[in-house]
Amino acid sequence: MQIRELDLKELPEAYEVLSQLREDLTYDEFEDLVYDMRHKDYKMIGVFEGVELVTYAGVYIQTNLYHKRHLFIDDLVTYDTFRSKGYGDAMMEYLLNYAKVAMCKNIVLSSGLQRLDAHRFYEKMEFDKLSYMYVKNV
Repeated sequence: MQIRELDLKELPEAYEVLSQLREDLTYDEFEDLVYDMRHKDYKMIGVFEGVELVTYAGVYIQTNLYHKRHLFIDDLVTYDTFRSKGYGDAMMEYLLNYAKVAMCKNIVLSSGLQRLDAHRFYEKMEFDKLSYMYVKNV
């Protein structure tokens, strides 16, 4: 198992894993959004088994008044045939160390209401549920 930052040449592999979570996102939208998010130092992190990308995380360091300096996880997904085999745990351990090195106070993420398996995983990883997220379309 290897965990490392992905480069832009690996967008097709990243999309293949991410599309398991973001089913409505096309590859072209994904590519455009990744390029757009580069201004906030968006990082794509991957867990590989051999040469195959099996877990993807999109993260960036953010600072705000509520969480102070923190690592925000935009997306975290393991390819369905590799779930429950420790890859998510390995990614979270990597991200915890990444956040510590970056002098973050915590790791923050949001998760859809229907993602009960993900919620159990985050609770197992000792995340606290602190708030609700509200969205209004414009």
